Amino acid sequence: MVSSNKVFASLDKITKSFGQVNALRGATLEIEKNKATAIVGDNGSGKSTLIKILSGIIKPDSGDICIEDKFYKFLTPKLAYKNGISTVYQDLSLDNYRDVSGNIFLGKEITKLGFILDYEKMYEETEILLEKFHIDIPYLKTPVGYLSGGQRQSIAIGRAIYQGRKLIIFDEPTAAMGVKESIATNNLISSLPGKGFTVLIVSHDIYQVFDIADRIFIMEQGKIVDDVAKDGSTPQELRKRISHGF
Repeated sequence: MVSSNKVFASLDKITKSFGQVNALRGATLEIEKNKATAIVGDNGSGKSTLIKILSGIIKPDSGDICIEDKFYKFLTPKLAYKNGISTVYQDLSLDNYRDVSGNIFLGKEITKLGFILDYEKMYEETEILLEKFHIDIPYLKTPVGYLSGGQRQSIAIGRAIYQGRKLIIFDEPTAAMGVKESIATNNLISSLPGKGFTVLIVSHDIYQVFDIADRIFIMEQGKIVDDVAKDGSTPQELRKRISHGF
């Protein structure tokens, strides 16, 4: 275990059942501050349920959640947001008809005189953000529905960053992307801990996990069954430690 002052969030003995299905059976893990942590495991191992509990979408049946030394029995989406937690899901939750800036500021628009949208300020802030994180989107007024998968993922990440999140959770961040876009997305996610963000990634891609994560938790049948430090291990060894493979 890591000392508490270095841990952003921990989940202790979390259980969750859906009818007769025991999705989580006492899952325990911790997420270190300014580090990248990964959860890997088969479909149905409980990964998605666990991150939805941390995002406040699902309430656990039992267990404890600790966020920066504050203890909770469950989180709500509003409470998760208040604690600096944001999740970038596979569908990205972007508005395809709005442009880049409109999605970065979605729900948190900048206004002037209290009620007029300040488009000039939002475009200016968007340009600064994209430049800082080396996100390449040539024309900010393009509706995001016309952008590539990698560019859309970058916008979803940019929104989480700009809106002041401390922990950014990624659910299969490069699913259905090509090699070039996957590399660019991985590079962006990898840069976040160095800029003061904490990262949790759920992925089936073992090589992606090794590119990004400092610490890797293996889930099986609703439990964390192993805790692997990337240093001193290899993707091949990790694959062997996963009971059912991918």
